Amino acid sequence: MRVIDAQIHLWSRETSERRWPEYGRSYAHGHELLAEEAIARMDEAGVDGAILVPPSWEGDRNDVCLDAALRFPDRFAVMGRFPIEVVSERDRLETWREQVGMLGIRLTFHNRFQKAWLHDGTADWFWGVAERLRIPLMLFVPDSLVEIGRIAERFPELKLVLDHLALFGRYDDQLMSKLSPTLALARFPNVAVKASCMPNLVSEDYPFPSLLAAIHRIVDVYGPDRTFWGSDVSRLECSWRECRTLFMEECSFLSSDDLEWVMGRGIQEWLRWK
Repeated sequence: MRVIDAQIHLWSRETSERRWPEYGRSYAHGHELLAEEAIARMDEAGVDGAILVPPSWEGDRNDVCLDAALRFPDRFAVMGRFPIEVVSERDRLETWREQVGMLGIRLTFHNRFQKAWLHDGTADWFWGVAERLRIPLMLFVPDSLVEIGRIAERFPELKLVLDHLALFGRYDDQLMSKLSPTLALARFPNVAVKASCMPNLVSEDYPFPSLLAAIHRIVDVYGPDRTFWGSDVSRLECSWRECRTLFMEECSFLSSDDLEWVMGRGIQEWLRWK
């Protein structure tokens, strides 16, 4: 079984020549995480590969992650950032997947001004183009699932992955009810979920017993082929290995075939990472 983490960030240190956007500094996950350190930690945790998601606090930069995928193609591939609000950038989509190591695009709609783009027309042009070009998308969209459902229905060939189950916070005994809007989108076959950073959703220590029912329900509704394990390790509050063994050793309801899909095969096939 090849274990693929569906989301980690790599980024380089802010310098005078490489400034981060002002809004990003407050939620950066640290000063720096580069490929070599990530690989050493992956080997320790039993993780074979990872999908690299350039972090929003660096702005719309993909260079660090693309460099890692170029140098370590058996370990990394990239879901890059794209500025949908910049009209002059639109032509870049036509050759987006020709970039070495690039699999698709990850968009974030978690802050006030980006969330508005789902309503004010800024993003309207993008979905049809991405569908035509077969560019899969990862979306961080807490509190915007009604809009994503409309997009999934209107563009049935557009592959959408909901980052972190479209959740962000600590829910404990409210977790199952908070999952309901996410589970409702499973009716669209072009929607999948990233079961990433799940230990952060509860106040428990490993083995996070209250997460087991949630994982069971998610896999039951989406199927193992549309449920992708991930860590988002730079903000993870347990060890990377514990995040992996939560699924591989604690979820007795998952068959070996289920685990093969959830732990790597599903994300590879969804994103066409050969």
